[in-house]
Amino acid sequence: MMYSKIIGTGSYLPTKVLTNFDLEKIVDTSHDWILSRSGIVERHIAADQELTSDLALQASLQAIAAAGISANDIDLVVVATTTPDHIFPSTACILQDKLGIKNRGAAFDLQAVCGGFVYAMNTADLYIRSGQARTVLVVGAEVLSRILDWKDRGTCVLFGDGAGAVVLRASATPGIISSKLHADGSHRGMLKAEGNVRGGVVQGDPFIKMEGQAVFKFAVKVLSEVVEEVLAENNLQGSDIDWLVPHQANIRIMEATAKKLGLSMDKVIVTVATHGNTSAASIPLALDIAVRDSRIKAGQNILLEAVGGGFTWGAVLIKW
Repeated sequence: MMYSKIIGTGSYLPTKVLTNFDLEKIVDTSHDWILSRSGIVERHIAADQELTSDLALQASLQAIAAAGISANDIDLVVVATTTPDHIFPSTACILQDKLGIKNRGAAFDLQAVCGGFVYAMNTADLYIRSGQARTVLVVGAEVLSRILDWKDRGTCVLFGDGAGAVVLRASATPGIISSKLHADGSHRGMLKAEGNVRGGVVQGDPFIKMEGQAVFKFAVKVLSEVVEEVLAENNLQGSDIDWLVPHQANIRIMEATAKKLGLSMDKVIVTVATHGNTSAASIPLALDIAVRDSRIKAGQNILLEAVGGGFTWGAVLIKW
């Protein structure tokens, strides 16, 4: 049986840091209010000239180096993003070019908002298991700061920019054990950025809009359900999970999900305080940090889970 095994991780955060105290100066909010409701202290903001592909490039170079491979060994590039460089070409094609990959393997973007990385991991896993790819670069990269209304205190305090990447390789030993993905478009109104370009002009509202309480309740419910679904499929319990690496949306969502699963927060990788919500980038950013500080070790059971606008949600179980 063929598995998809993570052989390298990488991450990148823009240099500029925006703290809660900085936000107090530009919107009606306070450090204590933001911290108590989200767990966020600061977030990173891309420089004016930095594109999503630039962030993705730096994270990818780290992952490729950690994997000990050449960029030309990669035969598939999947970029999960809500904030692509352009309408087209895809950010994945741009990233492929910036990495100097010459083998003309497939490259495409995947849009599932904050659920993007787990969707991309599942997609890459299916390519490897079917024999269509051997070495896959999976990236989550976002510059969400560019679709924020900095007058909307309910959203502008939550999000940040960044990128994370993993290299997956075909392996005879277990890696990705199983994945479950779901979506329900009937809830799309709770979290959205509906603007589009028509006739060269932005139509509609291009900024992120969110019904905070509704999103919170929905997120806790579906995250718990999908994690239980993956555990049941593999005859596991919450206590069998060594590390939960959740989408870093909000510390309260992470705490509520962990509690429902009977997991101690000591088993949850948490980076939201210093990253904010980086959408598709949040899981690979957190994963890379935990791999590099040696919390994640060979043989451990790692569970990734995320929920995002759409709504999309899913979980991926990995044997490290």
